[in-house]
Amino acid sequence: MTFIPYANEADVLTIGGLTIENRLDRITVTGDIDLTADQAGLAHARALQRLLGDVVKQLEAHKDLPQQLPPPAVETVDNPFA
Repeated sequence: MTFIPYANEADVLTIGGLTIENRLDRITVTGDIDLTADQAGLAHARALQRLLGDVVKQLEAHKDLPQQLPPPAVETVDNPFA
């Protein structure tokens, strides 16, 4: 799968214990990761470097970025199992 930052509301990428969720206006990163001093740690570090490089390229391509986005809207719904 090709993860293109800010391209859709569906793509999810996993790097180690991190979950990276694509949004149209933000990239959400949750979880944790240990960048260990071994081949697995190097692979994770390279994957993060690629991801962040792609994010920076996408952001730099937009010359009209706002100073700061408002927090995302949160909708509360009734529990259908209550």
